Order: sequence, then structure tokens, then C-alpha cells
Amino acid sequence: MSNAREQILQATCALLEKQGYHGTGLNEIVRESHAPKGSLYYYFPEGKEQITSEAIQQSSQVTSERIRLGLAESSDAAQAVHDFILKVAENVELSGFAAGSPLTAVAMETATKSERINLACREAYGTLQNAFREKLLAGGYPQPKAEELSLFVVASIEGGIILSRTNRNVEPLRIVARQLKILLSL
Repeated sequence: MSNAREQILQATCALLEKQGYHGTGLNEIVRESHAPKGSLYYYFPEGKEQITSEAIQQSSQVTSERIRLGLAESSDAAQAVHDFILKVAENVELSGFAAGSPLTAVAMETATKSERINLACREAYGTLQNAFREKLLAGGYPQPKAEELSLFVVASIEGGIILSRTNRNVEPLRIVARQLKILLSL
């Protein structure tokens, strides 16, 4: 991948996470990426929807790898999920409640507006769910249960991020971590 293309995608992810799809403009992406404006149109000739879709895809790959690495720190699935969510809470707090995921804001803003971005968001959520599903399967959960719980874990984390950012307090994420540990230990 070219350096300018990568810079554009990274800047887009950061801006989307901080201010959402509608709050992020192409000129701002160019400014934040330090890439020549021509690069934006060269690598993303279909415009903002293309950049956003590809940024969401890239972000989901990076995030799913972080999930897998975080979950690998404990052999117990319940403990691994708990500890991972506490790390998410720490990152949200350290960012001044600006971090979480570009996926959250973009999914909400574009769910009914752009089929292309909606598809990228659906695939991204599927990628995140797969990372948790793998851990749950390795922990002995049967396939149907692991499927449902992986969706529940992702939905809980997303909700916890939204509430933590809104309240400027990570207690919602800590509660999610505690309650999921209890649920996954049953």
C-alpha cells in the first residue's frame, strides 16, 4: 500500500472516530493526512464514501487483531473478555473520551444513507464478532452459543463505549466488563 494512501486512511479513521462521518470533510482529511490533495482523488476516485468504506475495513482488521492479541493473554474466555474491555475503558479515558472506534459513529450516521458504507460496517462488525467467537469456541462454548455471545459481547462493548463517551466516565465499560465476566462464567 502506498504511503500517501495509508496516510489518508489513517487520518480518515482518526477523524471519523473523533467527529463522525458528517463532521469529516475531504479537505480536512487531506490536511490531517499531509498527503497531496491529488492523492486523495487518485487513490479514492469515488470520493468520501469510498474512503470511509475502506477506512472502516482497515480499522476492523486492526481492531480484530487487537482483540485477538488481548484475548490471548488469558486462557479463560470470561477473564480474557473482561480484561480486554477494561483495556478499552482505559484507552477511552486516556483519550479524553474521544476514542472508541470510527465504526460506532459511522454506523449510526450512515445506516440508512449509504448502502456501501453500511455494508462495510456490517462486515466490520462481523470481523469483530469473529475474533470473540474464536475465543469462545476455544473456551469450549458450542457453536450456536458462541455465535450469539460474540454478537452480545460486541453490542455490549459498543454500548459501553457510547455511554462512557457520553458520560465522560468509563464506569459503563467497567460494568459491561464485570457483567460479561459473570455471564460468560456460567
